[in-house]
Formats: sequence, C-alpha cells, structure tokens
Amino acid sequence: MKTVLMVIFALTLGLIIAIELLLRSVFGFGNSLIYIGDEEIGYLLAPNQRTRKMGNRIEINEYSMRSTEISKTRSASTFRILLVGDSIANGGWWTDQENTISSLIEKSLKPQNNYQQIEVLNASANSWGPRNELAYLQKFGSFQSQIIILLINTDDLFATAPTSLPVGRDRNYPDHQIPLAILEVAERYLKKQKSIPELEAIQKEGGDRVGINLKAIGEIKNFVQENNSQFLLVMTPLLREIGQPGPLDYEIVARQRLKDFTQAQQIQYIDVLPEFNSINNPQSLYQDNIHLNLQGNQFVSKIIKESLTEIADNIYEQK
Repeated sequence: MKTVLMVIFALTLGLIIAIELLLRSVFGFGNSLIYIGDEEIGYLLAPNQRTRKMGNRIEINEYSMRSTEISKTRSASTFRILLVGDSIANGGWWTDQENTISSLIEKSLKPQNNYQQIEVLNASANSWGPRNELAYLQKFGSFQSQIIILLINTDDLFATAPTSLPVGRDRNYPDHQIPLAILEVAERYLKKQKSIPELEAIQKEGGDRVGINLKAIGEIKNFVQENNSQFLLVMTPLLREIGQPGPLDYEIVARQRLKDFTQAQQIQYIDVLPEFNSINNPQSLYQDNIHLNLQGNQFVSKIIKESLTEIADNIYEQK
C-alpha cells in the first residue's frame, strides 16, 4: 500500500511539474509583465523586462518602452521617431516584438542623407489615454525625436484621468511575479476579479471628457513643437465602427470634434476608418473588437509610413 501511495505521489508530482513547465515554456505564464504606479502618468510597464507570451517576445527597456535599449540622446547619424499610444501601439501579449507597429514602421523606412539608421521608439501601455501619454512625455521628454506620433483609438476620446489604482489590484496590471505558472493561471482564469470601488468612481468621471482629452492632445502638440519635432496624430476605429451602421451617434459627434480640433490646431491627422472601410473583410485585421493583429498592424503601418515619408523628406531637406 505504501509503495502504491509513493507511486501515485510521484506520478502526481511529475504531472504537476510537467504542467508547470508547459505553462512556462509554451504559454509564458510565471513570467508576467510587471506594472508600476506613477503619480502623474498613472501607471507604466516596469523598466528592463523580457518575457515571452504565447511564443511572442516582449521586451521593455529602461524607459518603460516596448523597445530595445536606447540612448536617451540621439546620435547625429540617427533619425528618430517616437510612437506614443495605448495597447494598440504596444501590441500586447498577442504581438511579437518584431510585429509591433513601431517595429514594422522602422523596418519599412530607409535612412537618407547623412542618417545611417532609423529608430522608431514605442512608449505605450494598455488603456492609456491622451492624458497618460502627455504625462509620459512630460516626465521622460522627447528623446530628441524628429517626429512624434500619437496613436489613439476612438475610445481614447472618452478616456478618464490617469490613476495607479489598477496596479497590483487588477489582474491585468500585476505589481509582482506569482511564483508558479499554475498559480498565475488560477489567479487569472479561475479566481473572480475583485471590484475596485475607487476605480469605478474614476471611470464614471463626468464633465466634457472629449474636451479634456482634446486639450491633452493640444498640449502634446505644443510639447512636440517646443522640442522642435513634427507631430502626427493617427486614430484607429473599433471593429464595430466599420461598415454599416458605422460609429454610434455620440462617437460621430466626438469624431467630428476631433476633426475640427485638428484643423483649428493645424495638426496633421489620419483617421484610419475610411481606409478600413475600403477593404473587403476588415475583420481579418483585428485580434478582437479593438486590437489589431499582425495583418492589421501591417495595414496601419503602411498608412502611417506614407505620411512619415513626406514629413521625413522635409526634415532631410532642412539638414
């Protein structure tokens, strides 16, 4: 009987170890991306992280960017672009480092004149809005980028104030590693997410949210100008906005306000919705209702590249 129990114990332990190794090596559990709170930004990815999720490589540098290590000071031979955004720019766990919008743009551009290389930096985090992105730029600076791209989606026009409340309390924003991959799976998929009453209050923020976020975009534009850079604003649509009946009434109003604002502020603006409406099967561009897959990233990167080429040519001529 004792021998049987020992065999059962050994088999059970072996099975647990095998499951743990499988969850770590194949799915990337047990090595989560860690977040840190910030009084102004709200939260950002902790610096200097490397992991793999579902086989996709994710690297976060010392400035909490989804980019490789960089020098904060740009070399004279480098043409630098800074992409700032939310989870669409970041790419999340479903996107390999090489397939993020920033990486695709970087690979598609070719240096000219005296520039020997092009860098496209990626400062982003899940659910950031214009106020988070403005605060990031104010804290870290422009990294001497010649062009700064703000990539938003329709929901960002209604984004609430930055807060660090989700960090360590929402399962999607962990502030420490869970020691076992099995425990992380249980925490993420089996345990019910606790509500965060204070966060729910922030999410009910009243007033003119669209106006507040437009003001933040205007401040980003001013920041870009003060740093002698060029500004490009790009907005991607939600999947349900494509085709008929199109955006909801309140989204149509907000979209028009953004268009009017960019014209008044002389901001170069790309609304990707018409491009998405011009293709067959736009669903093939999406990971879910908001986020893009590799094909979607490639599509948006190509659109952005066309505008960047014109902006970059003007900068090359001035050098």
